[in-house]
Amino acid sequence: MIRELHKGELDIAMQIWLEANIQAHGFIPKSYWQANYEMVKGLLPEARILVFEESGEVKGFAGLTGNYIAGIFVDPKSQSKGIGKSLLDFIKQQYSHLSLHVYKKNAGAIKFYLREGFEIAKERIAENNGEPELEMTWAK
Repeated sequence: MIRELHKGELDIAMQIWLEANIQAHGFIPKSYWQANYEMVKGLLPEARILVFEESGEVKGFAGLTGNYIAGIFVDPKSQSKGIGKSLLDFIKQQYSHLSLHVYKKNAGAIKFYLREGFEIAKERIAENNGEPELEMTWAK
């Protein structure tokens, strides 16, 4: 089931955020994600957060600000089971166009988004850590 994040689930979402980022971004030091944990935790309530729940347990979530996907995060123990695709499909039903940023070195995420109809719009250097990233867009 996909639904909005409940207030009491913020810590669960943040644990998934931390673990998924560390797992997906081996090219960025773990300390970077740990240092940004509290900042992201403060920003999460300002975004629209959709969670994927299965058997009463949050397995992943997507964060949106308008039509910008700030990220799709799936618990590493639940990855490759269609959760990210389910979240993205749900989002695509509600918007006519979407955009996101993904690190250029995150080949798995780029492959996923290309497969799901996104196109690479431009490349830039992330201000916060100097890593090259791609802006990707999708339209119905």
